[in-house]
Amino acid sequence: MSVEAVVPVAAASSSADAPPLRVMALHALLYCERLFYLEEVEEIRVADAAVYAGRRLHDEIASPDDETPEKRSVEVASDVWNLRGKVDAVRRRDGAWVAIEHKRGRAKKGDDGSTLPWPSDRVQAIAYAVLLEEHFGEPVPQARIRYHADNKTAFVTIDDEARDELRAAIVRADQLRQSVDRPPVTDNERLCARCSLAPVCLPEEERLAASADPEKPAATPTIVPSRRDKQTLHITADRASIGRSGESLVIRSEDTGTVKVPIESVDGIVLHGYGQVTTQAVHLLSWKGVGLDWVSRGGKFQGGLTTSSGRVQQRIRQYRGLTDDELCLKLARRLVHAKVENQLRYLLRSTRGDESRRKEVQVPIDRIRESLRKLPLARSIDTLRGLEGIAAKGYFAALPSMLTPSVPPELHPNGRSKHPPRDRFNCLLSFGYALVHSLLHRTIAAVGLEPAFGFFHTPRSAAPPLVLDLMELFRTPLWEMPLVGSVNRGQWNAADDFDVAKDHVWLSDGGRKKAIGLFEERLKESYRHPHLGKSLTYDRMVELEVRLLEKEWSGAPDLFARWRLR
Repeated sequence: MSVEAVVPVAAASSSADAPPLRVMALHALLYCERLFYLEEVEEIRVADAAVYAGRRLHDEIASPDDETPEKRSVEVASDVWNLRGKVDAVRRRDGAWVAIEHKRGRAKKGDDGSTLPWPSDRVQAIAYAVLLEEHFGEPVPQARIRYHADNKTAFVTIDDEARDELRAAIVRADQLRQSVDRPPVTDNERLCARCSLAPVCLPEEERLAASADPEKPAATPTIVPSRRDKQTLHITADRASIGRSGESLVIRSEDTGTVKVPIESVDGIVLHGYGQVTTQAVHLLSWKGVGLDWVSRGGKFQGGLTTSSGRVQQRIRQYRGLTDDELCLKLARRLVHAKVENQLRYLLRSTRGDESRRKEVQVPIDRIRESLRKLPLARSIDTLRGLEGIAAKGYFAALPSMLTPSVPPELHPNGRSKHPPRDRFNCLLSFGYALVHSLLHRTIAAVGLEPAFGFFHTPRSAAPPLVLDLMELFRTPLWEMPLVGSVNRGQWNAADDFDVAKDHVWLSDGGRKKAIGLFEERLKESYRHPHLGKSLTYDRMVELEVRLLEKEWSGAPDLFARWRLR
């Protein structure tokens, strides 16, 4: 049989200018179309423990104990099928080549107890077989899949039916590659529990949004990880430098000497002041998708460097969604309601049981409650901004009353001053807000959204609107609450922790380190999301809210900005 007979010219309908499709992508397609789209179209890939275990399996597979010729990790490609990949092994059997794939799991059981391949494994094996036919220039009549968990082998016959099955998969893959919209979440919930991209896809959150009673948490717990496994590096020394050695960052400063940090343990870098970064280090950060932010000595966010290549479809959906005035108004109303209600709850909780303090802040509390009552009636974003401003004025008027009598007068705020802060408390507020800004900027970019395109704040020169939008959710829980608590505990020294000038107050070196420590500790604290029914660290809460925001224009609305302080 000739190769032309088994590989017809019209192998599939892949467009001529489309990049070759990975055979592993077809495996993902048959497993879950959403997984395929995230990996191949949006280029979001996460290697979890199961992925690394699969790679180790291929490295550890022993050579055959007979003298049958075998080739390992054979790279194959075809312009006819527009496919490329690397088959685990190829062995000669009965005068013909056989494609062999190794899998960690168990084989599928037939009704009669026979060993069958799973559909995703089957199409992968077929693809490798037809590519090998071109590679060797002779037919490959069979593929085999070895399942190591139960030591079973499934056999796949490479006939016309198998090739038709492969063509259908390629056609479907091309349809998805040309689409801007993500496919729906799979109906098979069991697939999600083993998927490395579940923290990106958030399937349980989407099922919760589609449930009959969205006020009740889903029976299955949310899959988003509750704790982050990486750390943010804050570089505060003026003469610090960041270089590269292999896949590690090398940080040099007069304070700490030389420190080597593996890039895999870092989720972001914040440079405070005038530290330097080498081009080689920037290349490593870009390659690994690690954000780099600059914050001035005075605590102002200056800018950031992020990479999110391959996220064109996400940006198109974002632009399409946020040019809908009704959607923007709905999101803005929900955002402002969450912010104002959380501020109110914080004031009420802090003055509970203290009649004198409650009386002291009763007028601002009444003003905030009045704004809350009017929010559902707002018919424009400008009206929402006005109501938010009235509530904020009341909140900051009440905030000094949250400080205990033991706090020295130097640490009490004198109104709200921003650029620059003119007292110590406002200096702490502004510096903490810069840390929140930096965290959100990195998180938004890591999720794949465009920080410059928001729905509530108007565009300004150096402040991305979407970052400012999301900051409204997190100013109070991430910074104002822990800050007031630290001031009441006497953690700040009015002389040593601040540099006081005629027209501004900045944090000293020691003060900046203390503020950064307070912020990072807050991110590690857990809080139970009342809507999703799961305890998350605050840093994961930030990531979750960004992903839930994206779902507002990606097919699973009404979950963003639903959480509240207790």
